[in-house]
Amino acid sequence: MKLAEAESKMQHTVEATQRAFNTIRTGRANASLLDKVLVDYYGSPTPLKSLANISTPDATTIQIQPYDKTSLNIIEKAISLSDVGLTPSNDGSAIRLNIPPLTSDRRKELVKLAAKYAEEGRVAIRNIRRDAVDSIRKLEKNAEVSEDEAKDQQDKLQKLTNKYTARIDELLTEKEKDITTV
Repeated sequence: MKLAEAESKMQHTVEATQRAFNTIRTGRANASLLDKVLVDYYGSPTPLKSLANISTPDATTIQIQPYDKTSLNIIEKAISLSDVGLTPSNDGSAIRLNIPPLTSDRRKELVKLAAKYAEEGRVAIRNIRRDAVDSIRKLEKNAEVSEDEAKDQQDKLQKLTNKYTARIDELLTEKEKDITTV
């Protein structure tokens, strides 16, 4: 595994962690809360954002306007069954989700969830580093690179690892601030 490949994988891990953070409620309406909602549309699980226009008319409401009015009930059912934790209200042409203010206990739970997502991201980055170090050692063992080159590659790899774990920590700090801000 080359350094550029390891860096690319680490970048993708940071982006995946950011997407996971986006699914956590912060007390304000955000369309990305519904990113993980899949609707059983004509027998196949389809992402909600493919079936409807999702908007936030104000800070406490998410509005879902389906492209196909006949899918309104299945979208409502999918949201109810999802782990979003919001109750949809259907007015016959659109679905509205009211975002209630977060309690302090719920905020603490969400901070723990964000920390869990961050730790998963850090573990993934360390796994990428481990795989890259293994491939560097294999090259060194097969005499394809010198001992000094292998050491240099491992040092650069550690710097990349530190850079991307620090980025995840920054994202976590931002998310915790979003969650705890009333």
